This record gives sequence, structure tokens and C-alpha cells, in this order.
Amino acid sequence: MANRTLFSSSKSKFPSATATNEAGGRAYHLSPKQALAQLAATGTFNGTFYGTSTSQLSQLKKLIELIDDNLFLAKLAIFARRRAYMKDMPAALLVELSTRDNELTHKIFDQIVDNGRMLRTVFQMVRSGQFGRKGLSSSLRRAFQRWFNQASTPKLLSASIGKDPSLRDVLRMARPKPENNMRRALYGWLTGCDESKWAPATQEDLPIEIKSLMDYRRATSEKQQARIAKDLAVRWDLLADAALGPAVWASIARQMGPQALRMNLNTLKRHGVFEDTNQGVISKIAQAIGINETPECMVDFVAEKLANVDAIVRSRQFPYQFFAAFKNADKSVPSAIKQALHQAAEVACGQVPVMPGPVVVGVDTSGSMGMAVTGNRGQGATSKMLCVDVAAMFAAAILRRNPGSVVVPFDTIAHNEHTNSEESILNLANSLSEHFGGGTNCSIPLQTANNDYLGREFAGAIIISDYESWVGTGRHGSTAIIEQWQQFVDNQKKLDPKSKPKLICVNIQPSGTAQAPERDDILHVAGFSDAVFNVAASFLANDNNRLINEIESIEL
Repeated sequence: MANRTLFSSSKSKFPSATATNEAGGRAYHLSPKQALAQLAATGTFNGTFYGTSTSQLSQLKKLIELIDDNLFLAKLAIFARRRAYMKDMPAALLVELSTRDNELTHKIFDQIVDNGRMLRTVFQMVRSGQFGRKGLSSSLRRAFQRWFNQASTPKLLSASIGKDPSLRDVLRMARPKPENNMRRALYGWLTGCDESKWAPATQEDLPIEIKSLMDYRRATSEKQQARIAKDLAVRWDLLADAALGPAVWASIARQMGPQALRMNLNTLKRHGVFEDTNQGVISKIAQAIGINETPECMVDFVAEKLANVDAIVRSRQFPYQFFAAFKNADKSVPSAIKQALHQAAEVACGQVPVMPGPVVVGVDTSGSMGMAVTGNRGQGATSKMLCVDVAAMFAAAILRRNPGSVVVPFDTIAHNEHTNSEESILNLANSLSEHFGGGTNCSIPLQTANNDYLGREFAGAIIISDYESWVGTGRHGSTAIIEQWQQFVDNQKKLDPKSKPKLICVNIQPSGTAQAPERDDILHVAGFSDAVFNVAASFLANDNNRLINEIESIEL
């Protein structure tokens, strides 16, 4: 007989690791398409616990070259922007595509560049020279010109917020041709050109929004400003720096979208929007200009807008962002608004489907999960939302919709956590995220299920992590997670021979390796949006390779 150790049938169940992850642990290579999809759904070109912004860019370029499929690149860019809600990665994919296929670039340009920030990001990436050119090609310039000529005045004003590059920089390189004097005056005003260079246009040709904004900035009293602001439909950022008092801030609050409101609750509180501490000045000014802006009304308005179902869906906010607002809200923010955040989180996670059965949910709470979920952007710019917070939010949402599931917070050991699926998503997430620190062993949730829940049937397991596991190994050179997964499968088949449990590895940080190989019973998915939930549920219902299929099903 041949060597039984070398040719053992069990080796097919425990495939040897093919890579080493950034933490130095055993891992498996992902296919180029799968690796690129994961990077597109999680990468932000900022430093992570184990990686750098430079390594992310190098990995992106390498994977694109390996795949060499322009159609997949175009569809992935749309997926990353429209379904994974990313910003920098879809812009990078678009810029790379512009060097390969002009026709596809024009087909997807407007789906990727859907606001001024995205336009400036694409321009910044082009000008950097990282993708082969430092200026706009004639084809890309036409796409930029089309965007400018189709954009409304409020959209262009929103695009003017920010610098490096500024909208002025973009306009001067794109050189859109104005179709009338109003557009000619608008472009002149946005670029800061002297009015004499607008000819034949004059300041009288400026859009009403610009004229009102100029009047607002010249106003000398709170009452005058509030009267202008109540009808001025421009982004709140353009008004905030000149606001003269709480009544003006109340009018500004009414201009904010749900995302801006969520992010600026403490700011509005600080400026007296929610409580009239200045002898009723808000109410007096509001009454004088014919509006109802009492603090009580503003609390109701903000709460209602935060929890508006249609607004939440349109604004494409991540479920974890409501958790961030909840955790960071000042203690004095009215309870009605905090309750609205609870409702909004339920709405944002409302598309979390019911799984085919209970699942084991692993929440990585190790030290590396203490990194900001969008990476290190430097002092003052780095998000306060940690990877562990996002993982906890995901787990809470799954448990909320699938009450029979089991949640296991872990690092190198499992942490005992009493979870009640009847609690609100935010309260569940808050309690789960309190465990923090230690090394990483991604097999712990499965090991816990194998030891403590041996007699319970599960549809599978979902482990949410950065997958930089370095503690524990498996048989025949495999990873620990593979060994525990095989035991989990065997246990489930003893309970029901027809069962086909699935393992779903949700990665919330960019990585080119995995803790389990790609195969029919194992899915790798990445990202922070609720699209992850749909992919997971479909896979548990036996739709294999769901992530790549979902990307390739996109129609341009």
C-alpha cells in the first residue's frame, strides 16, 4: 500500500494552507476575482492594523492585471458604489477602466460619479498619476463636461465644498462649455474669476440660489439670516460658518438631509436648536418671519426625519453609522431623537433576511478589531467607529431577525454574553462591542458550537472578522477554522443526514487571504452595507458563489 499519511482521504477535508496572512498565521489564497471583490467592498486606501494605504493600492493594481476583464471591472465598480456604498474604491476602478476602455467608462461614469465629492475624488486620482496619466484624456474630459452641464445649481454648490482638489481645480481642467449666460456666470463664480471675465454674462445672470447665498452671507442680523435660510435650498455646510444664532441654526437644520442630521446632532444641540436657552429668541424670531421653529417642533422634526424609511433607503447609510451616532450622541440630546436612532437602525437593517435556520454568529473582538473601520486617516479625520463596532452591529441585526441563533464574541477564547433577540439592535450591538482586546483565533465560534451546542441544529455559521487569525492550527497543515468547521459539519449531519451547513466568512477589512478555502460550502463576502446580508442568506439557501454572481449579474 502507498504511504497512508501522505495519501490519507482526510487530507481532502483539511486542505493545507496556501498562504500566510499579514498577522503571520496560516491562510488560503482567494481567487483573483474574489480577492478584488473583497477589496472593492472594504478598501478605503487608508492604513489598517496590519496593512498600509500603499499596500492596498499595489494589491488593487496587481489583481486588476491578473483578472484583465474590463467588463467585470465595470460591473464591480457599480457594485462597490451602488450596493456596497463605497467611495474611493469605485472611483479607483473607474479611473483604471478609463485607461482601458472608453466606451465602458462612459457607460458607467454617471453611476459612479453621482455627486460632487465623487467627481473630485476621480479627478484627484487621475491627477495623482497612480493610474498612468496625470491629466484628463479627451474622452474622460467629455465625461466631466457632461457631468458639469447636467448638474443642477445646488449639486454644483455642494460639489464646491472641500479642497485638494477644489471644484475650481476640476472646472479649470474639464473646461465645460456653458450653454447660456446663467451657466457662464455660475462657472465664473465657482472658479473665482473676476466678473469682467464672465462676459457677456454679468452678476445679474447668476442663479437665484447663488444670489440668495450671497445675501445670506452679507446679512447682519439673526432675523434677516433666518428669513433667507428658510427658503435657501443649498447644503448646510455653505451656511454654517456664517450663522449668527440659534434661529438660523434651526433653519439650517431643516435644510439638512438625514445623513447630515445624524452626523451633527451634537452640533445642533450645542447651538441651541433643541432647547431655547436665550429667553425664547428662537420662538420670537420664528414667529416674526412666519415659521414654526420652536425647540419642541425642531426635536419632533429631527426625530421624524432621522427615522423616515424612504430617506434612510435613499441616503444609502450603513447600518453601523446609526450605531456611531447613538454611541457619540451627547447625554443632553433629547430622548426622542435617541429613540429615532433606534428606529432608524431597525430600518437600515430591515432588509436583513430571515435565514433558512438558526446560525452561529462569531464576532471578532480581538485587538486588531480596535482599528477604525475606514482605516487610519490621520489626526482628526479618522472615524471613531471601530471594526468591532461594525461586527457587533452585524451580529445584532442577524440575531434580531433570526432569534434562534447563537452569538459568540471571541478573541483567543469565547466570551460569555447573554443576548436577547427582543432587545433593540443598538442595545444588542452596544453590549457585544464591549468585549475588546487579545489575539485572534477565528475557529473559536465553531469550537464553542461543537462543545456547547452539540445537540442543536444550525443552518450554518457566520463569522465577522478581519481574518488576521494567528492563534491555532489545523490538521495536515490546514487552519484551525477548517478543522473545527469539518467537525461542525459532521455534528450537524449526525443530527440530520440531509443537512448541508454553510460557513460564511464576512471580512470587514481589505485582505488578500482567507482562513478557509473557496468551495461549495464556504462563502467569502466583504463590506459594511446591508448587501452582505442578502448575499449571506442566498448562500445559506444553496446559491453558491453568490458574491461574484451578484456582481456579474449587474447590467450596465
